[in-house]
Amino acid sequence: MPSFPLKVTRLAFAQLEKVSPTVAGRIAFELFCRTPSRRPKGDKAKQVFIVGRSRLRQASTVRLALSRGMAAAHHLSSGPESGNGARFLVVHGWGSRAEYLSDMALGLRQTGADVVVLDLPGHGASSGRRLDLKIAAEAIVAAERHFGRFDGVVGHSFGGAAVMMAAGRVFPDQHPLNAPRIALIGSPSSMGEVFNGFASMVGLGRGSVGAMRNRAMDLVGAQVEDLDGVAVARRIDRPLLVVHAEDDKEVNVGHAQRYIGVSPHVRHLWANGHGHRRIVSAPEVISAVASFLAGAEGVSRAGNRMVS
Repeated sequence: MPSFPLKVTRLAFAQLEKVSPTVAGRIAFELFCRTPSRRPKGDKAKQVFIVGRSRLRQASTVRLALSRGMAAAHHLSSGPESGNGARFLVVHGWGSRAEYLSDMALGLRQTGADVVVLDLPGHGASSGRRLDLKIAAEAIVAAERHFGRFDGVVGHSFGGAAVMMAAGRVFPDQHPLNAPRIALIGSPSSMGEVFNGFASMVGLGRGSVGAMRNRAMDLVGAQVEDLDGVAVARRIDRPLLVVHAEDDKEVNVGHAQRYIGVSPHVRHLWANGHGHRRIVSAPEVISAVASFLAGAEGVSRAGNRMVS
């Protein structure tokens, strides 16, 4: 059953559409890009946040200037004695922040690599209350420009979609992300599907959906259908690890299945039982991602299915 706020939102759009579908579509796109509160939701999330914040105190934070605002990047150095020269980037999902990926960050650092955890605009220590794929990709490229080429990048949820857009240079006015290996965890592969799902959720009619798409094109500079990770994977043809739980209730497993057969460089890890959020902290997932980013092949873990 829809929540009361959602019912009110649907009713408001239904009334606004009668007056101006164009205005309704423009407002819907801004709502689509509006980032949620940065405060932890619930006691469990609060505890994870506190632990993550404590861990990130050992990181140095760099503020990266963007075309709109800034993005905070938290650098966890492996140290001069244990370091192997590798450098990895970790990018969180929608409504998340660096603290929630501290397990992943520390797990990757145990390989001897330096690890950078990025707060996307509108999240964590970064500025703003708005985020779209273009500004997210800009933040990712800005991190690489500051720290140097990453040997591997892992993106969770929306962060994974942003990593693919950055790697594929979907936005021509941006430099591409040059990392040779990419791991996606619970990430949408078709932003067109996500876009349509949002429009359906708030009850937009055809005219308003068209206006929403036009607004996205005006601001982002790409058609919604072009924001497709599978098309990028075909184009860049780099080693790609797609990690997804078939019980993910937030990003349908079909998004991961779309990558099957795209390239011999694409592998899948079905981390079932971990849902959408717990998956980034699962030890077997962290181990598999760390091995993949470090260049190991044929990684497999008990209780999960790895598909070449």
